[in-house]
Amino acid sequence: MRIPDETTILNSRRLLEKYELAAGILAVINGYLGDRGLSLHQRTIVDATLIHAPSSIKNQDGKRDPEMHQAKKGNQ
Repeated sequence: MRIPDETTILNSRRLLEKYELAAGILAVINGYLGDRGLSLHQRTIVDATLIHAPSSIKNQDGKRDPEMHQAKKGNQ
């Protein structure tokens, strides 16, 4: 599944807000799914792109930064 880029998502969101369509669309979708015993849940898309960065996960004070994580791409 391809995920739309940020500009496409933002433009779509602005149109939905401008014409107040989001609540109506969600109600129709939930009704359609409810008739079939299904439900729609909110999810979050996370960008997990690997980038070149220093191998250390320590901050300037020399302590481990709790928000930093290491990952390996292709056994490198």
